[in-house]
Amino acid sequence: MPVSAEQRQERQQAILKILRQRHVSRQGELVELLRKRGIEATQSSISRDLRQLGISKLDQEYRPVTEGEEDTSRDMAMLAEFVKEIRTAGPYQTVVKTVEGGAQQVALSLDRSGWPEIVGTVSGDDTIFIATGSGGDQKRLVARLRARFSSGAGKEPGTWRE
Repeated sequence: MPVSAEQRQERQQAILKILRQRHVSRQGELVELLRKRGIEATQSSISRDLRQLGISKLDQEYRPVTEGEEDTSRDMAMLAEFVKEIRTAGPYQTVVKTVEGGAQQVALSLDRSGWPEIVGTVSGDDTIFIATGSGGDQKRLVARLRARFSSGAGKEPGTWRE
């Protein structure tokens, strides 16, 4: 039986509320927590919801997008097709390669994201250098970037270089 838009929205709001209240490390755990609230869901619907909500797994737990990041997440999702490669360049620098002319738009979206891991960005025509404050910040940043941009044209999540 198909789920209505209202049911999907209710489920997604419940997911956000759960993730703001507690740490969740598995989608199956979310399915159980929703079931306890009287909301039936499958792991595949949860996976779709997380993707639509812009929620990624960072440091072994799912973290919701803060309200200030919501619009930026949508912008980044639209820019995913511009990103070709993400790789690290030393302990505090990450390089993002884009299609020709795409770097400035992607860098601007990153600058506006408010992500605490990002100290600053420098972009050219097809390359962005992103500085982070620590190695841990860099790992969190790379995880976020992959979660946001791995759905770009022709890319599979396991193909990013490090």
